[in-house]
Amino acid sequence: MATTRRALMRATAGFALAAPAVARAQAAWPAKAITIVVNFPAGGLTDGIARAFGQHVQQATGQQVIVDNKPGASGNIGAAQVARAPADGYTFLHSVSSTLVQNRVMFKSLGFDPDKDLTIVSGTSSGVLPVVVHKSVPAEVKDLKSFIAWAKGQKINWGSWALGSSAHIFAQHLNEKYGLAIEVVTYKGEAPMWQDMGAGSLQAAMGSPQAMNALLVKQEVRPIVAPSQVRYVKLPDVKTTAEQGFPTVRIGHWAGLFAPRGTPQAIIERMNVELQTAVRSAEVHEKLTPTGIEIAPGSVSDFVAFISSERQRLGALAANMGEGR
Repeated sequence: MATTRRALMRATAGFALAAPAVARAQAAWPAKAITIVVNFPAGGLTDGIARAFGQHVQQATGQQVIVDNKPGASGNIGAAQVARAPADGYTFLHSVSSTLVQNRVMFKSLGFDPDKDLTIVSGTSSGVLPVVVHKSVPAEVKDLKSFIAWAKGQKINWGSWALGSSAHIFAQHLNEKYGLAIEVVTYKGEAPMWQDMGAGSLQAAMGSPQAMNALLVKQEVRPIVAPSQVRYVKLPDVKTTAEQGFPTVRIGHWAGLFAPRGTPQAIIERMNVELQTAVRSAEVHEKLTPTGIEIAPGSVSDFVAFISSERQRLGALAANMGEGR
């Protein structure tokens, strides 16, 4: 499966620049429960962020916020469900870049059109996503350079929480750049991936510290590199790719909140403000600190600019990932 950088850039351009729909008259909102669909299983980073935000919104509005996990098809199933939902301000999608950007290239059909069917509410980076190896991997593999040296000629199963995810792109980049033969094993979210990692079915994986924490505590895995701009605060000794001599090997990865196209602008703006307020609150900040989130939510235009700034790097890394499923 092959595509071009230009194809990915075309795929991402419309979504990143899409503007919210014009507001229309609306009765007092919210008047009933709000549902946030997470298109990955419970227990992963996307789910954890949504639940922290949802609890704040529930307290701020006085209405119940339900987090509904709808995994499948690398996130397409849950996203399509929200795209078809009424645009009344009671259904939102909390998703990640792989669903809204990479999947355009990886799949012939998503079951929805991100440009026409969804509106941006707000978003954040999804934090530092360390690369870890299983304890069965030789002890001398302790950073990216030693991993590459060891991996040459080895059969390595590498975990990815979705087709086209940042973990998938990173592994494929290593294959292409350094002549490795890493086999990417795709899961329906992080939770089942880390279960297999703990069982020793995977030799390496990349994901959120929150989801892999139990394995870190038990020393079932050890982190070797942080493919991000900064180190993860709770793993201060794990250097970034740039610090390890790989300045161009970095993943831009974000999580965002979206609504069905046509959702009243006043509701979009209210939810955006609530998410910004949530991150500034001590309670939510405490919950999100373990995720290593680097960028707090801003305005809709802030998030559009963030996506645009990441697009070129993401395109360069994903250009040869393929399309046509």
